[in-house]
Amino acid sequence: MKTMFKSATVLVAAMTISVNAFAQETKKPASPPATATGKIKDATITIAYSSPSVKGRTIWGGLEAYDKVWRAGANEATTFETDKNITVQGKPLPAGKYSFFLIPKASGTWTAIFNKEPKQWGAYKYEEAKDALRVDVKTKALQTTQENLVYKVNSSGFTMDWDKISVPVEIK
Repeated sequence: MKTMFKSATVLVAAMTISVNAFAQETKKPASPPATATGKIKDATITIAYSSPSVKGRTIWGGLEAYDKVWRAGANEATTFETDKNITVQGKPLPAGKYSFFLIPKASGTWTAIFNKEPKQWGAYKYEEAKDALRVDVKTKALQTTQENLVYKVNSSGFTMDWDKISVPVEIK
């Protein structure tokens, strides 16, 4: 009888652990990973990022400070990869993989940064000396709130849309 009771206890414990482990695996992350890929002329562009949500928060000048380097997503720094040499906002950027940062501004012109160190957590160890390219980009106001941060690659470059701001970056 004691052995049967112990076996039943072990079985119930194992089932409880299995159910809890399964429940944790199916929980959606707060800022899920995403990828935007596309062709611009003969270059393949891939942008890997984590997509946070607005969730009723003040994003620009609140959650994300003005005039400070931002990882352009959540969690790890956003990465930008091109398999061909390209020009960004009229300036050359060699083929390669970069971390991508933005410096939000209260006005309509932000700074886009392509940094030679693609593996970074956030912008905590960002080093300006490792920048491959910095360009100014004019933001556009979105008509409706973009709840989840999203990157889109199109024939003339890419955009980062979040909250009420679109940041278009021209690529040739």
